[in-house]
Amino acid sequence: MAQKSKILIIGATGYIGKFMVEGSVKSGHPTFALVRESGGSNPERLELIESFKSSGVALVYGDIYHHESLVKAIKQVDVVISTVGVQQMSDQAKIIAAIKEAGNIKRFLPSEFGVDVDHVNAVEPASSLFALKANFRRSIEAEGIPYTYIVSNAFVGYFLSNLGQMDASAPPRDKVVVLGDGNTKVTFVKEEDVATYTIKAVDDPRTLNKILYLRLPANIFSFHEIVSLWEKKIGKTLEKTYVLEDELLKKIQESSFPTNLILSICHSAFVKGDTTNFEIDASSGVEASEIYPDVKYTTVDEYLDQLV
Repeated sequence: MAQKSKILIIGATGYIGKFMVEGSVKSGHPTFALVRESGGSNPERLELIESFKSSGVALVYGDIYHHESLVKAIKQVDVVISTVGVQQMSDQAKIIAAIKEAGNIKRFLPSEFGVDVDHVNAVEPASSLFALKANFRRSIEAEGIPYTYIVSNAFVGYFLSNLGQMDASAPPRDKVVVLGDGNTKVTFVKEEDVATYTIKAVDDPRTLNKILYLRLPANIFSFHEIVSLWEKKIGKTLEKTYVLEDELLKKIQESSFPTNLILSICHSAFVKGDTTNFEIDASSGVEASEIYPDVKYTTVDEYLDQLV
């Protein structure tokens, strides 16, 4: 049996990064996390780093803004997974430069974890973010770096933990705001499952220089279907208010960052259908549940059960 690749996770203490670290460790990969020496005194972050240590993660001190430390970190591994957030997205060019200099990386997975940025109908400010990611793809390809792009679609923790209700911490039990007409199909994936599929892909020749789509059949729902499922679970009909496209576009224009970004991403997914409105091209992409039928992913139905 082939030896499992050593994986470096950049952005390990971030939202999706921590799931990626956990998934890598669980899968038996030697796992490395890039952390800054001057990490500040954020208690949650320090606790997370301690949990990494106790689970056998090798902490590599460095920074994407410090080229030498980044190259040194990359030289210790076979695969680099970037999970940096929106604010650092453009700085991934520094990771490309370091990978090129190190010269040893078998696979690079940039920070995507959303819609397929080559198939979007987004408005600003999401359109600029998606264009940045698309340009970054072209840079990776131009440099000849082996890659896999992960199109994970909508995180359940972001969109289903509160049924897409801005500023709510739990799903509604009286009234619900529906974005768009409620009929557009959207793909939802639990964060732990995003990590499981991503880690499976790193050594898989079928995902080399391909897009891995997490378009999981049991998790494709319209807003109406999600609300209906929730209503059945709580035994109550919710009062519905619709924010149709024109009104949503107006809200996006009138909102400041990060609300305008969140709303424009919602517009892309819930109005334009950017997670489901195209066929996967077999020459450039594969669907996760098809090539990994052994993975038991969390369904939307099961996830909502936990919230009742």
